[in-house]
Amino acid sequence: MRKYLIALLSLFVPISFAQNADDIDIKYEKFILDNGLTLIVHEDHKVPIVAVNVWYHVGSKNEKEGKTGFAHLFEHLMFNGSENFDDDYFQALERVGATDLNGTTNQDRTNYFQNVPTSAVDLALWMESDRMGHLLGAVTQEKLDEQRGVVQNEKRQGENQPYSLAYEMITHNTYPKGHPYSWTVIGSM
Repeated sequence: MRKYLIALLSLFVPISFAQNADDIDIKYEKFILDNGLTLIVHEDHKVPIVAVNVWYHVGSKNEKEGKTGFAHLFEHLMFNGSENFDDDYFQALERVGATDLNGTTNQDRTNYFQNVPTSAVDLALWMESDRMGHLLGAVTQEKLDEQRGVVQNEKRQGENQPYSLAYEMITHNTYPKGHPYSWTVIGSM
């Protein structure tokens, strides 16, 4: 009886409660720096935190068939330090109060994000810019091997999930061979 009552009540809820995406207006400022970097700033002074989110227009679509998984591997390597800060980014940012801190990679982009107290925004922006421009000198064979192992373990963990092969099969069969989306982001071993 209760299930039917809920179903009947849902019939009477007007659809007008749904908000149209065109009605949403988030105020922001957009700057394009001399080096081509696009900066989008939205201010909301409700809490004393800053959300920093850096997107690179690089993903698995930029790889070649048979040599895949590099965008995801570099996502991991960029957490292992730079020429000017050769240490773990997670620990350094967590020490200053960062939360919700991580990175992701998909077919089209790689991004890094963290929420930091306003007092740490300079540090977060410096660390982002430093790893953007000074990664190469900090990559060692040891770090490369470690992160390669981490990514391979992520791949194995994903393959051990129910229906995991479905995603790979859908990816390979949705796009023609050689198309930049015809391989998975995690790549091949």
